[in-house]
Amino acid sequence: MIYAFDTYYYDEYAKTICISFEDWTSEKESEIYSEETSIISVYESGAFFKRELPCILSLLSKIELKEGDIVIVDGYVTLNDEGKKGLGGYLYEALEQNYPVIGIAKNGFSSPDPRRRNVYRGESKTPLFVTSMGIDVDEIKDSVEKMYGSYRIPALLKKLDQLTRE
Repeated sequence: MIYAFDTYYYDEYAKTICISFEDWTSEKESEIYSEETSIISVYESGAFFKRELPCILSLLSKIELKEGDIVIVDGYVTLNDEGKKGLGGYLYEALEQNYPVIGIAKNGFSSPDPRRRNVYRGESKTPLFVTSMGIDVDEIKDSVEKMYGSYRIPALLKKLDQLTRE
């Protein structure tokens, strides 16, 4: 099973959604998980994980991950060529390196990272930025390219983003 997470911040709380789906080409989710939590940290440039990781871990505590499951975050797993971790890297560590974590980011990050792949989908000239830990990033690049939907953002990830904002 693949579990994709995203969090949106409102004035008083954070809303985290997880969509699970069977495989990379799935057209429809298997299940949707949702949780609202208190915001425990203000946004800190360069330390986004401090704000979002607790939200993801809280919702993840209600999901029973099994061997072979994969976790996706809206963001980066690695940030530069020196191995600096992004949100996904900290999540990978929090999961004791038992489950692959993939970061699919919509916005570029200025530091070079040889583990980052650009994924062009549909007719978009703007890539998605894919990073990973626990699984080969080139394998994931191909998988993200094949995700259902004709546009830059795969259909299930677009739905995930919309659900956090409802």
